[in-house]
Amino acid sequence: MNVASGFDLDGKVALISGATGGIGRAMAAQFAAAGARLIVSSEDAGACAQLAVALQGQQAEVIGVAADVTRRDELEQLVATANARFGRIDILCCNAGVAPHSGPLHTASERDWTLTIDINLRSMVWLTSLVVPAMAERGEGAVILTSSLAGLRGNKAIGLYAIAKAGCAQLARNLAVEWGPRNVRANAISPGLIDTDFARPFKGDEALLRRRLAATPLRRMGRVEEVAGVALLLAAPAGGFITGQNIVVDGGTLISDGN
Repeated sequence: MNVASGFDLDGKVALISGATGGIGRAMAAQFAAAGARLIVSSEDAGACAQLAVALQGQQAEVIGVAADVTRRDELEQLVATANARFGRIDILCCNAGVAPHSGPLHTASERDWTLTIDINLRSMVWLTSLVVPAMAERGEGAVILTSSLAGLRGNKAIGLYAIAKAGCAQLARNLAVEWGPRNVRANAISPGLIDTDFARPFKGDEALLRRRLAATPLRRMGRVEEVAGVALLLAAPAGGFITGQNIVVDGGTLISDGN
């Protein structure tokens, strides 16, 4: 396997949820550049259509399909549309995520709990349940779940989000064990502080950002392309013996002693 073939997705079909945001958009761009055919999805139909047009400009075959990941019927239709257009799904990236609540867990409302768990975790369970059995029938597939550094540490402000994201990493491990004998791989990626709109609370507070970067050995925020590059590895032949892992992309924050 040479470098080019190791990261070649030519002929593969990838479905990406949460595709129109920073990390999802970067995943879509890298997958398209590697030759994959794409179904890009988020709840924003206009953004899906715009992304599809932008990626088609790179000679990629892309369709945009809007879907609300809190509704199983819309996810069923998303998967059905992908299968009708391309005949199969080889790579599934579950990337939709929200953090509607900030503060101690006891202050989270029932709506906060429902929205956080439904989008960050339950939607991944639904999508993988809809896609993975067909992968197993074909004897090949890759599942990539976007978790978070928050799911690996105690959290004072985003504890609810952290619980859901910890569940994503466990889901990847479970799927890897369940479906590995059928040659379906499942992994999670846990980004740290990445320069996206999601990081706005940090970017808008100079003192908070300075403290966070001081606790990060690389002393900067990550870039979306750096997360997408890991997703490409996990989707491609080069990552063919990686499964059940939670790969942390955080500039060293998790392992730092803060000095």
